[in-house]
Amino acid sequence: MTHQADNYLTAGTPLAEADRAMILVHGRGADAQGILGLAPHLAQPGLAFVAPQATGNTWYPYSFLVPIAQNEPYLSSALAVLEATVQRLRDAGFPSEKVYLLGFSQGACLSLEFAARHAVRYGGVFGLSGGLIGPAGTPRNYAGSFSGTPIFLGCSDADSHIPKERVLETAEVMERMGAAVTTRLYPNMPHTINEDEIKAVNTILNSEL
Repeated sequence: MTHQADNYLTAGTPLAEADRAMILVHGRGADAQGILGLAPHLAQPGLAFVAPQATGNTWYPYSFLVPIAQNEPYLSSALAVLEATVQRLRDAGFPSEKVYLLGFSQGACLSLEFAARHAVRYGGVFGLSGGLIGPAGTPRNYAGSFSGTPIFLGCSDADSHIPKERVLETAEVMERMGAAVTTRLYPNMPHTINEDEIKAVNTILNSEL
């Protein structure tokens, strides 16, 4: 089964009243309700949250480091869900610079890959324990420019799922595409989200008011 773009939850300021919107993308084995647990920690005036739900709680079946074809058709379906979600927000009156993407783990990988394939000036992109998708040596010839989009990448320096080399490669690629990237590798941190990452996200949200 592939994913459904109309399967999502919302929180924060109602979309009809909001002036900014953040797409929250959950990780493998988690769900939209779980990632919405971040919303109270990121609450800002006028900020809406939209959390799409993966079919079976998994966006794609294998590691993000395997050949891309092995994760199809699920990966393409997942990317299409994010594209439809961004378009839904644009149709609701949110320009791309008022749209934020935040993902954790598998959701971070998906969000970062989507952003790279659809590079424009977003309000911000936050990849928490994630990196661009594909095996080592994957060409990173993405079109488009981030035009100064603030991007935050946070991860353990010893994450069993996310090699720090991929986090650093992701930062390099996105900087080359015109993003303002902040990268933080936390010594021996478990596969989780820490308070410093939340603070970093809020700093960018506050700077974009």
